[in-house]
Amino acid sequence: MIKQFDYAHMKEVFARFEASEPHPKGELEHVNAYTLVVAVALSAQATDAGVNKATRGLFARADTPEKMLALGLEGVTEHIKTIGLFRQKAKNVIKLSQILVDQYNSEVPSSRAALQSLPGVGRKTANVVLNMWFGHPAQAVDTHIFRVGNRSGICPGKDVDAVERAIEDNVPVEYQRHAHHWLILHGRYICVARKPKCGACPIRDLCQFEEKTL
Repeated sequence: MIKQFDYAHMKEVFARFEASEPHPKGELEHVNAYTLVVAVALSAQATDAGVNKATRGLFARADTPEKMLALGLEGVTEHIKTIGLFRQKAKNVIKLSQILVDQYNSEVPSSRAALQSLPGVGRKTANVVLNMWFGHPAQAVDTHIFRVGNRSGICPGKDVDAVERAIEDNVPVEYQRHAHHWLILHGRYICVARKPKCGACPIRDLCQFEEKTL
């Protein structure tokens, strides 16, 4: 496995990320904490663009748990049928909406354990919500971050849990809040899977990836 960057390298990497994008944001469209939970849950094995296309109409009709329950399973299914695994995801949206009404006074809880108790919400989804809505420096590791971390030396690890720990343990605290956004955007647009755009990479001279492209 590639070697973890030392502290000096980590500070330089994230200083460059911050200089290129001072205020990185997630690309899933939402209007409140509830719609963020739903959007992130729907994004599993789907693109953010595809989810946004489906949820614009959905959230215009239902932006609270009560409205989603009133729309019903059939209505939710119709809105999200362009997304992969849409039938199961629609069932999860209805179930999590009912739980929020019954157990959380229709409010999205702010602990990882409570969030993960909701159908369709795993650790990654919970971390996205904690970071984007509640401002907690939780690290949501997806395929982009896993690839970037293991290619570059920013946060190498044999699985997503190890990569998450590597980010938490090694990213300087002043960069923790936005770390996962910078890494996702870097993986989505620069350090892409098949042919990384190394010529446009702001950390090319620091990166340990041996098969760099022009």
